[in-house]
Amino acid sequence: MKNTYKLTEGSILLAIFAVLLLITLYVPGLGLVVNFFLSLPFLLFGAKHDWKSTAVFTLAAVLLSMILGSFLAMPLAFAYGTTGAVMGYMVREGKSKLAVFIAGSVVFLVNIVAQYAVSVVLFKINFIEELLGIFRSSVDQSIKMLEQLGQAPDEKLIKQFEQMVDMMETLMPSMFVMASFMVVFILQLVSFPFLKRFGVNVPKWRPFRELTLPKSILWYYLFTMIAAILIQPEKGTYWFWVISNLSFILQMLMVLQGLSLVFYFTHAKGYPKAVPIVVTVLIFLLPFVLYIVRILGIIDLGFDLRRRLGEKK
Repeated sequence: MKNTYKLTEGSILLAIFAVLLLITLYVPGLGLVVNFFLSLPFLLFGAKHDWKSTAVFTLAAVLLSMILGSFLAMPLAFAYGTTGAVMGYMVREGKSKLAVFIAGSVVFLVNIVAQYAVSVVLFKINFIEELLGIFRSSVDQSIKMLEQLGQAPDEKLIKQFEQMVDMMETLMPSMFVMASFMVVFILQLVSFPFLKRFGVNVPKWRPFRELTLPKSILWYYLFTMIAAILIQPEKGTYWFWVISNLSFILQMLMVLQGLSLVFYFTHAKGYPKAVPIVVTVLIFLLPFVLYIVRILGIIDLGFDLRRRLGEKK
């Protein structure tokens, strides 16, 4: 009886996945939104059943995607399927929401990197270089149009564009990491309410103001900054690539810690909830706000600033 129920539930979830996949592949616009629900059937199945059954369900969904979409639909199904399956398993094991989030992000990241490597090695398709090439071509065309109109393009602006493209190429690994975490965050955001409606015990986030990164992150940050000063790697070298990506990721973590401190401070002082939200928005608009928040994150990690603020309450 139990196996019959499992098979029935699995068949229904596979049918739901098939509909979601078809919309994602063949309905422009709507497909971009539905794309974030692809992992839901795997999450739901994995949260209710053992890992062996979940693995079989995931394999069946990947094979189904090849029939419905084409060979190109398989990577999409595999990425969202394995991510949802692992997250569902973590929920079933009673792990925290942060642990579920990190596990899902790592699995999704591995999928992105593996699929990128396969596309380059087997199919000789490097979509990163193609995207950067398209961007460079658009910049060149814009410059030519200005010259044809008799307007001299700003040399500083052109140099900034070139530096931006070069930096995008260098920081692509960091972009992969950030994209993975952002996608999985959205997956959790849209999927967990459905899990709750179907009777799954869903873990809850701790308030963002209580987020505190390990102090070891600060040491990694300091060592990376010292290495950058001492080594001073040349642009385009391996060490330049490594240090640039480490610096970028660690700086973003410092900003995250600083934002958490802002939320903690405004909550402790009883300020309106709009204040930390405005600060968050200003981070993306004003560079100096970003620097201030990052410095606050460094001070908070190094000197336990929020504990000292708590003592003064």
